[in-house]
Amino acid sequence: MRVLEIGCGEGGVLKAFLEKGCTGIGVELDHARVLDANRLLAEPIASGQIKIISKDIYEVDAEKDLQGLFDLILLKDVIEHIHDQPRLIGWMKKFLSPQGAIFFGFPPWQMPFGGHQQVCHSRLSRLPYIHLLPRPLYKALLKWKKESVEDLMEIRDTRLTIERFEKICLTEGYRIVQAEHYLFNPIYEWKFGIRPRKQFSLLRALPVLRNYFTTCVYYLISPNTLNT
Repeated sequence: MRVLEIGCGEGGVLKAFLEKGCTGIGVELDHARVLDANRLLAEPIASGQIKIISKDIYEVDAEKDLQGLFDLILLKDVIEHIHDQPRLIGWMKKFLSPQGAIFFGFPPWQMPFGGHQQVCHSRLSRLPYIHLLPRPLYKALLKWKKESVEDLMEIRDTRLTIERFEKICLTEGYRIVQAEHYLFNPIYEWKFGIRPRKQFSLLRALPVLRNYFTTCVYYLISPNTLNT
């Protein structure tokens, strides 16, 4: 398989695919993280198995930088940072092979730490749901505590919910191949020793309310060939 990861960070997710024999390209805006990826993945980069690009995804030259179609595109904890989400999701379709798919993993906006306030350096990092405060009040609180206002307000302004994500996918001509909703995010096992747990079926079936108690969702989508 040929894999593209948007927002690849240090390349940890891509590394798992490389170990399965895949080839790939990672795109990352944060140059410092690209330097780390080049160090950690030096061997597969040298062999041509993978390439890391330090660019905004919208500035990537499809022919020069990506050099072909992909079987899988990955966005893990990335789509909630993107302002024009319909544009990106629709745009990626042209980079997929005929049977290609896109994987998304993200926290719904209203979940306890959906504002990513856990990255704060003050006591705000322990306070759930504070990102749901009115925008001026939340911004003032971040400024008062000398937190990274711009980065945290970016998350608040994108506000990606389960319902909105699914609607974007369908509007942009995709079908949802598989979806998993988690009460306890699988990454919590590594971070906090909490075992993953899928969302209760009853709560998962309740639009809007489920966003407040679902810490992570995984989606696999592919272009709806009936609409293309």
